[in-house]
Amino acid sequence: MVINDDSPYRKAAAKLPLHFASVPRKRRALLLAVLLAVTIFVLFKLITPSQTLFFFLFSPDIAGPYGEHSSSSPSFGAVKNQDVNDILQFIDPLIGTTNGGHVFPGATLPYGMAKAVTDVASPAENAAGFVSDDNPITGFSHMHDSGTGGQPSLGNFPLFVHPGCIDDDYTKCDFSLHERPLKRVPGSVYASPGYFTVNITNGVRAEMTTTHHSVLYRFSFPGTDEVHYAKGVAPYSPLILIDLVDLMNSRSMGGIQVYPETGRIVGDGRYSPSFGSGHYHAFFCADFKGAKIRKTGTFVENNATDGKQFLGGVGSGDRIPRGSAGAWIQFERPEEEMKDSILARVGVSFISADKACENAESEMEDWDFERVERDAREAWREKLDVVRVDASGTSEELQTTFWSGLYRTLLSPQNYTGENPLWNSSEPYFDS
Repeated sequence: MVINDDSPYRKAAAKLPLHFASVPRKRRALLLAVLLAVTIFVLFKLITPSQTLFFFLFSPDIAGPYGEHSSSSPSFGAVKNQDVNDILQFIDPLIGTTNGGHVFPGATLPYGMAKAVTDVASPAENAAGFVSDDNPITGFSHMHDSGTGGQPSLGNFPLFVHPGCIDDDYTKCDFSLHERPLKRVPGSVYASPGYFTVNITNGVRAEMTTTHHSVLYRFSFPGTDEVHYAKGVAPYSPLILIDLVDLMNSRSMGGIQVYPETGRIVGDGRYSPSFGSGHYHAFFCADFKGAKIRKTGTFVENNATDGKQFLGGVGSGDRIPRGSAGAWIQFERPEEEMKDSILARVGVSFISADKACENAESEMEDWDFERVERDAREAWREKLDVVRVDASGTSEELQTTFWSGLYRTLLSPQNYTGENPLWNSSEPYFDS
């Protein structure tokens, strides 16, 4: 029906504001309140919980019935008819590790300082250490950033593992950053909150999990008496090295020492940030468990020796040094109860090597890999417990996208509380 200017409907509508203005103020307020209530009621009838997702990004105490904890209610975003412990299955840390995503996919805690992952030789892509491509593995390091882009960041003090050296001669193992890289086994990479694993083509399987300032690695071996390489045959006698390099190869000072009696390795270096000017100093402390020590020593580039247990000021000077320098330990066959594996515990610090050792000893005194991984997963569950989702009718793909994205918001900045070398304070301090 068309309403023209002379229509009685038009004239009646034009008088409405005048009639409403003549209504007493209290009655007017009551009418507006009723109108608002009816509008809200209609909207909630039209938009039901099954047609939308309700996200509560605040404390469970504020969230009302959706945020209450009880034995009968699902936990932290568990979908309908899903076990309360399954929410972490929707987190895929490997999303964003290709095409310039620069996402950190390794083991860490929420805002954890320790971030362990496999580093790969992927120029312009490995800002966070790992990339989902076919480039070779250069080591396993303990601190990283996520999503920064630009120059690679952190990746200090990487470990590398050989199951044995050709002819049982440690000098025939590859030590330098340019000589040691090896391919990963296709399809062997797996990542979940607090855990990362990959197999190397030399037969080594590397697993890692973390506390706030420390990493626990488990390196497993084939268990055969010999390992066959293209260059020859190596008896089963694992060798683990630690290099002072970082991802950007920016070290300008540093030192490292291995203690033959205990196998402990400590070291430090001065490095450049991925953005901006200046430098930072980092320290580590590494211990090993699972096999008796055969030999220890140090290396510079690909030249290893068992006659020197300490390197001081390697590569010092104004220029950015090139190449590798570090320490190594060769072990006997792992003890039977270790099931052909060796544990490496690495603590990190920006204060001192002693502080790095203290961090590792206090956070991983029991050397229990399963316990550390379990605690890491529980830390992620607790952090995500403030978010609740009704995912009825939502695909697993969309849930994975949502939870994986939310997970990444909790990777950075790192919690460096108590680790700022410029002051001594227990006040919260976060940086990246």
